[in-house]
Amino acid sequence: MKGISRTAKSINDSLTLALTSRGKELKAKGVDVVSFGAGEPDFDTPKHIRDAAKQALDEGFTRYTAAAGIMELRRAIADKLRRDNGLDYAPEQVIVTAGGKHAIFAAIYCLCEQGSEVIFPAPYWISYPEMARAVGARPVAVETDARNGYKITPAQLQAAVTPQSRLLLLNSPNNPTGAVYDEAELRALGEVAVRNDMAIVSDEIYEKLIYGGPHVSMAALSDELKGCTVVVNGFSKAYAMTGWRVGYAAGPPEVIKAMCRLQSHMISNVNSIAQKAALAALGGDSSAVEEMRRQYEKRREYLLSRLADIPDISYPEPDGAFYVLVDVSGYYGRRAGDVVINDSLEFCEACLDGARLLLIPGRPFGADEAVRFSFAASMEDLERGLDRFEQFLNNLR
Repeated sequence: MKGISRTAKSINDSLTLALTSRGKELKAKGVDVVSFGAGEPDFDTPKHIRDAAKQALDEGFTRYTAAAGIMELRRAIADKLRRDNGLDYAPEQVIVTAGGKHAIFAAIYCLCEQGSEVIFPAPYWISYPEMARAVGARPVAVETDARNGYKITPAQLQAAVTPQSRLLLLNSPNNPTGAVYDEAELRALGEVAVRNDMAIVSDEIYEKLIYGGPHVSMAALSDELKGCTVVVNGFSKAYAMTGWRVGYAAGPPEVIKAMCRLQSHMISNVNSIAQKAALAALGGDSSAVEEMRRQYEKRREYLLSRLADIPDISYPEPDGAFYVLVDVSGYYGRRAGDVVINDSLEFCEACLDGARLLLIPGRPFGADEAVRFSFAASMEDLERGLDRFEQFLNNLR
């Protein structure tokens, strides 16, 4: 055997998973660890969705489905996009995927060639550069400014474009910053992409978690943008269905057909039972989604109120998702015991060791000056964790 391919070797390990694993190991040993690391809702999947899965099992709905997903779910997704986002897609322009992550990867695979460039703002979701590398494309992260809410500007996007630029990957609301692009900002970025003949992947997985509003979908702004945009969404965040692994993409027919061909060879189809659960999520009572959003909003306000009293940190207030990206570089160069903190990973390791508080380092998000707080945690844990955070900072020398 000649060994691992160069492409596989280019994909980096997840620092967030490694640190999270350490936190879980400590908890398993009985250590009282407070976690602000979760990238998933801390609520249960609503009951009517769970019941639909049980019914699918009882009815024996356990065989292969069409690679693109069951037609009734694709119709329901098309109806949702029309109702919520002002987007008119035929069911045939929708593919059901194994989570939003799989939809993004499949879109990149089908839209990019070897050597193509995929542009996205930094900070970014940690999987974006790895997905680009996995298909032989080059990730191009464009540095943004916290003073601008970590949003990429049209001028920055244009400056990053080269003849190899193939795809703009945009996440709104954003992980890890909570930034939400408004209509004017999206329209201006879209014009740059169209002018340079680029495709767009619009990652809208946090669509239902917005604290201002409203959510705007890039593809809804013009026929021209709709014709070059793949809209990605899913059920993980809005419906607390992270483990069910159901996402979807909608876009130009030729792109969705290519994604369907790829998916048929990769996974055959998304879990049949989970598809029935997703169908119930779209067709059932949505009050649980709004209740979860309200709870996140309360936690957001509490977290921001506590952070406001802490010296030598800074952060843009998040308008969506359930994260705050906090610049803690003012504490770099200080000691935690015998360890000098020089970057976000060392900061988070020292915080876990010294305060039993799990935070996520900004380095894998392209923001080594910062750490990510998740407020997908109970109010009790937020209170205890912020007490520990303040004490940790006070003990640094």
